[in-house]
Amino acid sequence: SFASSGRWVVSPAAAKSAFVTHPSSRHGISRSSVVSWSSPSSSSEDEEKEEGIDVSVDDRLYRVRLPRAPGIEWGTDLSFCFVSVREMDPTGAAFASGQVSVGDQICEMKEVVYDSNKDDDTTSKLVNTVGAPFDAVMGGFANLSKETREVDFVFFRGTKDELKALCKGQGSAAQEEPEFITVTVQEMGNPNNAAPRILTAPVGSNVRQLLVDNDINVYQSLTRWTNCKGKQLCGTCIVNIKEGSTNTNRKSMDEASTLRENPDSYRLSCITFAYGDVTVETFPPIQASQWTR
Repeated sequence: SFASSGRWVVSPAAAKSAFVTHPSSRHGISRSSVVSWSSPSSSSEDEEKEEGIDVSVDDRLYRVRLPRAPGIEWGTDLSFCFVSVREMDPTGAAFASGQVSVGDQICEMKEVVYDSNKDDDTTSKLVNTVGAPFDAVMGGFANLSKETREVDFVFFRGTKDELKALCKGQGSAAQEEPEFITVTVQEMGNPNNAAPRILTAPVGSNVRQLLVDNDINVYQSLTRWTNCKGKQLCGTCIVNIKEGSTNTNRKSMDEASTLRENPDSYRLSCITFAYGDVTVETFPPIQASQWTR
């Protein structure tokens, strides 16, 4: 999860936090340039410091002003965080600008508000999006005021890992993203294992593979021997993500349809990936239709 202001940790909870900037003299940087996370309920002092991301700290960062509908199709990897440019409409403003490229990571949005009492424009509603979930970024677009016609974007021309490395490399207060997560397993179908089992796994591990590798059965009844071996065909490796469901990838439409009679926390373990600490319950009560698959 995100820590208090001054530390940067990648997490699906990014939607609940926002970027602020802090001064640094590292690498000759004299103005506010170090990126870190803090709660949105910042003090007035923090709000006065909020100037957005300083694109001068790295050549791969750039700022561009585009219409609120820039002609970009956004995408992410299976973590559903770190939103990037998936495709561009050849007739759209982003493509026409010649600056934006497929794969660029969106780092910041700031709507442009024109003041009729001034000759120039002013900006407001800074939305920082590095590491934010896909829904949070789309929410940023949805929350633009009706009068907003243009948005100042900050992009990073590079990969997700390169962007994370840049953020972690700036400022002594940065904290490395953990490489491992804790998976707590409650084996409801095994009376000999009343106590939960605690497993340690790399970030992004497949839940079914992790459980099977640790001799934990995820299949009920005869499906233990007749399942598809994790090839996403049988729909029988059902588990309950009792805690930490936000630390997993989003359900696909097919998975949601397969499990439609069951609670939202139920997942097909073969297509569930854990990016943070989770508690998994095996052998959860399931509806009758699941037994026929």
